[in-house]
Amino acid sequence: MIQNAASATFARMKNEQALIAQNPEHLRTIMRENLLPHVDYKYSAFMVLGNQARNVPKQQLGEFVNVFREYLVTTYANAMGYYDDQTVAFEPAGKYDDKKIVTVRALIQDIGKPDIKVAFKVRKDRKTNEWAAYDMVAEGISLLSSKRSEFESILRQDGIEKVIELMQQKIKDPIVLQKPGSSPPLPAPQG
Repeated sequence: MIQNAASATFARMKNEQALIAQNPEHLRTIMRENLLPHVDYKYSAFMVLGNQARNVPKQQLGEFVNVFREYLVTTYANAMGYYDDQTVAFEPAGKYDDKKIVTVRALIQDIGKPDIKVAFKVRKDRKTNEWAAYDMVAEGISLLSSKRSEFESILRQDGIEKVIELMQQKIKDPIVLQKPGSSPPLPAPQG
């Protein structure tokens, strides 16, 4: 599932390079259409909130989840702004029949540069039995953990409204294509 989604996403990006070069915002469309259907963004949003989710009114939880969805689209689109025809090699798929959560490992390979280790945390939905990614770990750094650390003190001090506002500001930032040869930023280390 993850391998198919990633392969389809990279193939589409390769096929639509001219359109992306003309309008980098098109990366958001690709992320929404190709990647997001395979991401459990609701589960991810609650993981980012952690224990703070209990203190958030239900209506604001819904707003947070919706804004977080677009925030993920923006985060992935920005990361894909570094794409320059690298290859992604996945580990062979294992047997996951009796598992609820698995890790799918891959290497992003670029000629003349060190491989980047990426792992996708994937979970099986109890109701639908569908697999969906909920976290991406690049070089040992979890996207969810870094976002939780980033938002935790803001949540405690200023509340969910401030976190939503910060995400909305980030969503408004334009997608920028990076120069070939530059490396994508990794999530901030925890500590």
